[in-house]
Amino acid sequence: MNFISKVLGSYFGLGFIPFAPGTWGSLGALCTLYFVMIAFPSYGVIVFLITTCALSLLTADYFIKNYGDDASQFVMDEAAGQAVVFLFTGFATINGDPLWILLLGFILFRAFDILKPLGIDRLEKIPGKFGILADDLLAGIYALACLELIKATIDLI
Repeated sequence: MNFISKVLGSYFGLGFIPFAPGTWGSLGALCTLYFVMIAFPSYGVIVFLITTCALSLLTADYFIKNYGDDASQFVMDEAAGQAVVFLFTGFATINGDPLWILLLGFILFRAFDILKPLGIDRLEKIPGKFGILADDLLAGIYALACLELIKATIDLI
């Protein structure tokens, strides 16, 4: 079980990249989300979000025990947060090239996750695996709100 927790919690090893592992984990999730959104446009993101939240909670204890609280190698929480950003974005509803939306959602999520404004930093202080996951989910919610606002503004132009 330790090996499985290590592989899944690090998003298949991306968390062990020495420079910016959270960004690599988010990028890995973004690539997965791209294919999930194509294959299952109406419900894929929701299933991915539920799965990554569950895997985050199931594998976090291994990383806490072996690498410390909120270890940089643990990036499954970034995958869950990145999924939140695209809850209202289905490729079936996008006109034109969807890659700009994915890129913008990625940038917004990373900005909120790194800077931790608007109470995100307080959620990070919740002890244990729930705090580790909660701050990324809130960063995803803020990025989702910004992405939807941008999408609505562009549709008005």
